[in-house]
Order: sequence, then structure tokens, then C-alpha cells
Amino acid sequence: MEETFAGTFSMAADFNKMVEHFLAQTISYLPKIGIALAILLIFMGIAKIVQLIFFRIDHEFDAGKNHILKLSGKAMNFLIIGIGAITALGTLGINVNAMVAGLGLGGFALGFALKDALSNLLSGALILIYHPFKTGDTITVTGCQGIVLEINLRYTILQGDNKIFLIPNSSLFTNNIEVLKK
Repeated sequence: MEETFAGTFSMAADFNKMVEHFLAQTISYLPKIGIALAILLIFMGIAKIVQLIFFRIDHEFDAGKNHILKLSGKAMNFLIIGIGAITALGTLGINVNAMVAGLGLGGFALGFALKDALSNLLSGALILIYHPFKTGDTITVTGCQGIVLEINLRYTILQGDNKIFLIPNSSLFTNNIEVLKK
């Protein structure tokens, strides 16, 4: 019985030492955690300001270009917060080199996998910026002729003779377009 009591007392003493060690480590890391949180909050504030700038610029442009500015604002917000998170983790003493390399490889693989979708997205953005044609124009491209109903970031929608054509923007950007104004 005394042996059990001594073993329990020893475990309690070991547990007490573990708690003291944990508290000492936590107290030593508090300044780093505070600095990391401050860095993350600063980057989040910068991201919000940049996104608001993009949204304010949005009101000065045509309705056709506002999609691009909103998309750019959200992308910049995501990018700045990501950089802030990596910086905050580096401040905590975490080795972020492998994480950055993994993000680079992951981005490359994702870009390669979504090559066609990204091509359509970028082509749609360029079509909305340069306006080679606008809604209401009659165009002919890749054998399809019709009135442009809508231009979005992925497709351009044409109204043909009892048909609706959804033409990927990458096709519009790489093929010849015949524009017949209204």
C-alpha cells in the first residue's frame, strides 16, 4: 500500500514538473505569439485596405470592367493575408522554407491542371478590358454567328437563329472575330 502511495505521489510530482515546464515555455513564447498576431493583424488590415481600393476604383469604370477589379481585389486580399500568415509563422520560429516551396509546387500543379479554365478566365478579363465587341453587337467566330447577350469571365453568350452559343473566351481571344455592329 505504501508503495502505491509513493508511486502516486511520484506521478503527481512528475505531473507538477510537466505543468511548470509547460507554463515556463508558454510564458517564454508569449512575446513571439503576440508579435506574430500583431503581424497577422497588420497584414489583414493592409489586405482590407487594398481590397477597398480595388472596390472604390470599381465605381469609376464601366460595368463590364467591374468583374475584373472585384476579382483582382479578392485575389490581392488572399495573397496579402497568405504572405502575412507565412511571415507570422516565421516569426514564431517555424521553418517556412518547405511551406513556401510546397506552395510553389502546388501552385504550379494547380495551374497546369486548370490550364484551360485559367486561359478562359484571363481571356475573359482581357476581352472585358479591351472591348473588341460589346453586348448587342453581332459577331461571327468559329462558325457561330449571333448577337452578344453577355460577356462574362468564362464564356461569351451569343443568340443565334433559334440557338444560344456559349463560346469559351479563349476561343474568342485566339480566333478571328468578325464584328457586325448593330
